[in-house]
Amino acid sequence: MNQNNGRVYNFSAGPSMLPLEVMEDVARELTNYKGCGQSVMEMSHRSKEFGAILEETEKSLRTLMNIPENYKVLFLQGGGTLQFSMVPINLLRKSKKADYIVTGTWAKKAAAEAKKFGDIKIVASSADTTFSYIPKVNKEDFREDADYVHITFNNTIYGTHYGYIPETGDIPLVADMSSCILSEEIDVTKFGLIYAGAQKNIAPAGVTIVIIREDLLGFAPEEAPTYLDYKVHADNDSMYNTPPCFTIYVAGEVFKHILKNGGVAPLNKIDIEKAGKLYKYIDESKLYSCPVQEDSRSLMNVVFVTGDADLDKKFIAEAKTIGLVNLAGHRSIGGMRASIYNAMPMEGVEKLIEFMKKFEAENAK
Repeated sequence: MNQNNGRVYNFSAGPSMLPLEVMEDVARELTNYKGCGQSVMEMSHRSKEFGAILEETEKSLRTLMNIPENYKVLFLQGGGTLQFSMVPINLLRKSKKADYIVTGTWAKKAAAEAKKFGDIKIVASSADTTFSYIPKVNKEDFREDADYVHITFNNTIYGTHYGYIPETGDIPLVADMSSCILSEEIDVTKFGLIYAGAQKNIAPAGVTIVIIREDLLGFAPEEAPTYLDYKVHADNDSMYNTPPCFTIYVAGEVFKHILKNGGVAPLNKIDIEKAGKLYKYIDESKLYSCPVQEDSRSLMNVVFVTGDADLDKKFIAEAKTIGLVNLAGHRSIGGMRASIYNAMPMEGVEKLIEFMKKFEAENAK
């Protein structure tokens, strides 16, 4: 438990921790935003006040990620899961072929959804070792006439992350960055489309960010549902229907907070230090182990086990009693998972390691 404010250290994979300073600022303005007499939750999405919020939020994100002018930034709903459908509906525009790299549960689900709309090929997968690594691929591995290549940049369940950006030549690269966006500097021009649910590093659940190169707009088939056409949202500046106003507002506040503290590069430095400390302890421990290959390890989601399912449950239960919460691994694989997104302070990781040492001393055979 954090003695200063009574808050726990929340290691949830999402929805996850938000910067405390941002939440306190939002709380101060919750019922009366900047003296306008109403909450952002109440105001019309067509009002000049919300228009300014949306404009500033997009501007801040463009600055943080150095997004070029020929990319549209969309604020949508439906989470990453809806993007599993929107991507193929909009981007299967010529050959109706797309190549997918499957590195975990969400990548697998994305590929399965895309198969409803076209000829989808799994060009590489790490399923052979329960997704413990990121496969290495070359440009030659992709079909020359593929309409796009899809990757899941960070895999929350299995704790893996791309240490490189696959070279796809002229084929647009699509990346699900839901659980790692803003944790490292990314060259947006290497991607045709990036999407990310907000509930990891950005804001509460409710808004999904899509960054799409303009030449990829306008290819949704005529029979596609209107909401699932990226061009509709781009032409209407993300205001085709009522957007998730409050979540967009919080996202904008998080973006401003990151900019005020130097941008993404300083965050990445801290993220590397946090993850490095935790992995080092796990690797040197006699009780815990991490199943992920070193060159594929995530900075955001650290998975580990004791090798004894009952002991894992005991670990999770005892950690909770001292304010280290949501350390259970995904229900599909068990074990433990410490999600240490941008908002997790170094003290949280240090408290976790301190508890892990104590638990090891008491339970190691």
